[in-house]
Amino acid sequence: MAPRRDHKRVLIYSHDSFGLGHLRRCRAIAHSLVDGDTSLSVLILSGSPIIGSFDFRSRVDFVRIPGVIKLRNGEYVSLNLHIDIEETLAMRSSIMRHTAEIFDPDILIVDKEPLGLRGEMRPTLDLLRARGTPMVLGLRDVMDDPEALESEWERKNAIPALSEYYNEIWSMACRRSATRWPGSTCRKACGGA
Repeated sequence: MAPRRDHKRVLIYSHDSFGLGHLRRCRAIAHSLVDGDTSLSVLILSGSPIIGSFDFRSRVDFVRIPGVIKLRNGEYVSLNLHIDIEETLAMRSSIMRHTAEIFDPDILIVDKEPLGLRGEMRPTLDLLRARGTPMVLGLRDVMDDPEALESEWERKNAIPALSEYYNEIWSMACRRSATRWPGSTCRKACGGA
């Protein structure tokens, strides 16, 4: 039996390529969580090249995984390393899984991408599911057009991942925009079974 911990741990994943939206949202969530619970620590996994430029409250830290950037044609490339994108994603995936294994979070929050960038979170999701760790998908309050989102999530095999891995889906605008969620996702996002 694992020793009982006095402090709870939250792991947040954000695939961040270059923009500020994901990083700002994850940082705000982390700060809100530690402000509300003094026994809580939050670790953010991020590919943002500028995450180290931000101030973080006590009990919030980050692990910077190798960065990627999205080109105009929609493809991703390694931001600074002169290696293939598949090698970069394998490295990111390994860092994330090993971090989760050691940090042993009490809950995982994944920002926007149910399986991470090109499925890079799947090994971490499998590890934490086997441990019984609750997992939450966090979605921004304004998503894409419903048809575009459904098409994107189908292409990324994201919809089966919702039932396979996630206990809850958190969104600020869920009740106002329930028809925006693909298929049966709304029931999980809005509190139904």
